[in-house]
Amino acid sequence: MNEFQLLLSIIALTVFIIFFKQLFSGNYPKRGVDFEAKLPNENIGGVSRADKIFTKEENTDEQRKSREEELLNIAESSIEKGDNIEAKKALQSLLILEPNNIEALRMQGTVNLNMNDYTNAKESFIKILELDEKDDLTHNLLANTLHKLGEDDEAIKHHKRAIELDKSYAPYYFNYANTLYDLGKKDEALAMYEKALSFDHSLKEAKKMISELKNGNN
Repeated sequence: MNEFQLLLSIIALTVFIIFFKQLFSGNYPKRGVDFEAKLPNENIGGVSRADKIFTKEENTDEQRKSREEELLNIAESSIEKGDNIEAKKALQSLLILEPNNIEALRMQGTVNLNMNDYTNAKESFIKILELDEKDDLTHNLLANTLHKLGEDDEAIKHHKRAIELDKSYAPYYFNYANTLYDLGKKDEALAMYEKALSFDHSLKEAKKMISELKNGNN
């Protein structure tokens, strides 16, 4: 055996020893064992999927509350500017975050009223009363909405409920009087206009309607 053959034999023997040493040590990839990335953002196979990223932080309660307040402010500002579409978008986003936000639901109903969308306004107000049956302002708003929809028997019930919950708030009597007037119940309407004026002497419209009804009866 010459020197070259001897060198090849030594190399082959060395490789053979290393192979069997590695084999019996257990330090080799095993079937059924998942590859573990060395870094959190390491890609396996060079492919990255959004649904496989686990480092995204969840919104905290403080962040959500801050976002809700921001959307509510946008809605209020938009309503003041007469931009009902922008207000509606903000309120829809807010109600996704907090479906039972009474203030947002009331604003949504009001925006729908401004846009003559009485059916959706009705749904918003009914939702509020399911959450708080003693919300007198919403009973009044729902009554006005139902009157617009021609559901006058239900409208009268909610007018009366609003007054029952706050017996000294002039606008409730005034709105009830308007419904009665539209229904041709002039004597009852007159009584409600007078009641409204007794609680708020600055209601010029109530004075005007009282004068009209009294002169019309003479």
